[in-house]
Amino acid sequence: QVQLVESGGGLVQAGGSLRLSCTDSGRTFSGYTMVWFRQPPGKERECVAATSWSGCSTDYADSVKGRFTISRDNVKNTVYLQLNSLKHEDTAVYYCATDRRFRRWETRQGGDYGYWGQGTQVTVSS
Repeated sequence: QVQLVESGGGLVQAGGSLRLSCTDSGRTFSGYTMVWFRQPPGKERECVAATSWSGCSTDYADSVKGRFTISRDNVKNTVYLQLNSLKHEDTAVYYCATDRRFRRWETRQGGDYGYWGQGTQVTVSS
């Protein structure tokens, strides 16, 4: 059974940085696309970053491009999201998720994200 556990959220000032982590257990982590979503208060959930199973391909929402970096360590079964130059509007609950399908890469929008973590809160003070 797939289990995703996020960590690393917190309170940070605008312009600061955080690194989120998500550890996957229960299957062969290296075979699956991993993504990060976020949901600001009162708004829709948005997929902000994705990485293919190998880590060779990545995709970002325009709102975070150049500031956030997704990476993965297939030995540690962990995906990371480095958040730099944070803005107040980055305040959200951040979730990691993974595609159900083995070795499929369709960028952020095309995945079948059937497994989710519990979320970690990121709050950016202005």
